Amino acid sequence: MKSWPPWDTPFFEDHHRAFAQTLLALDLPEVDEESGDLAGISRTLARAMGEQGLLDIVVPPGAEDGKAAIDLRAICLAREVLAYRFGDLADSVFVMQGIGTAALWQSGSTHLCRRYLPATRRGEAIAALALTEPETGSDVANITTRADRDDDGWRITGEKTFISNAGFADHYVVIARTGEAPGARGLTAFLVDANAPGLTMGDPIHFMAAHPAAPVHFDAVPVSADHVIGLPGQGFKVAMATFDVFRASVGAAGIGAGRRALDESLARVTSRRLFGRTMAEMDGVQTKLADMATTLEQAALCVYRAAWAKDTTGGRCTRDVSMAKLAGSEAAHMVVDAAVQLFGGLGVTRGSVVEKLYREVRPMRIYEGASEVQKLVIARDLIKACQ
Repeated sequence: MKSWPPWDTPFFEDHHRAFAQTLLALDLPEVDEESGDLAGISRTLARAMGEQGLLDIVVPPGAEDGKAAIDLRAICLAREVLAYRFGDLADSVFVMQGIGTAALWQSGSTHLCRRYLPATRRGEAIAALALTEPETGSDVANITTRADRDDDGWRITGEKTFISNAGFADHYVVIARTGEAPGARGLTAFLVDANAPGLTMGDPIHFMAAHPAAPVHFDAVPVSADHVIGLPGQGFKVAMATFDVFRASVGAAGIGAGRRALDESLARVTSRRLFGRTMAEMDGVQTKLADMATTLEQAALCVYRAAWAKDTTGGRCTRDVSMAKLAGSEAAHMVVDAAVQLFGGLGVTRGSVVEKLYREVRPMRIYEGASEVQKLVIARDLIKACQ
């Protein structure tokens, strides 16, 4: 099995190519995902990433002084390599440190940034974003969790679900309805400590792949006025700005998983013999390999072009990142499914590499906006540009 190769592209600069080499030398502890201790494993991985400086990519130094600079191409490279070398859980630990803090380093006060970001960057504190609700899903504008004013600030009441890191995160960025206007214009972002009174967790949610998540319940949880992130009524923009950074990187993780599936498939078909010859000598297998490789390269170009656009323009690039998320996650689905087919019975045997990849890539087409939602975002942006 060959090591993951640094992938060159005209969208990279020299420092990205150098960063890719450091990723190949990244040393993370071996973990047993089947042990059930996803909280302990996640903390172990986060601490190792922090010690090696990897979390600087998603919790940018300088944010405490209002000088946050994000490099989306570096984030995408990291997620591609993590998904290839270490799998979905390590990738999730990495990216959630960014998703759970992006609201702070994009819109938060200097006070909040200085208090919460350093420990998260070191991997000593775990971050989370509490956005999804049982009845809303991708319909963020219709969030029902509410925050009511009181004498000392706010009190949050409601329920979130499918919250990554819930139960062991040290703090949560929470989007709640404050009612300044209808729909998306009446939401606000808050920073809530895990030990806040009235904040409780439901039972862990067991996904098809190892991923820590649980429901989060808010029973008049007190939040001080200085823990509002940005301005009241701007919570939807805060959440979407987070996704504009990290949505494209989902596609990169898909590329990494797809590349691993392709390499595993190549090793399999060149060694396994059927009907007196290797599988690699069969025309049908060769065409499938060609489709897998071409699909991955097309998606990778889409992902890194979107990351390049975000880095070089500094704008939201909503259409570009939605295309990247859609292309990368759908490519991963196609390529990993093809790998399972090439592996035959072993491909659906619990514990094989491609079986694990199959379980890991399937959720990519759902979280951070399902593929159908990405298509709507892309189409509406195209139409808007013509008006």
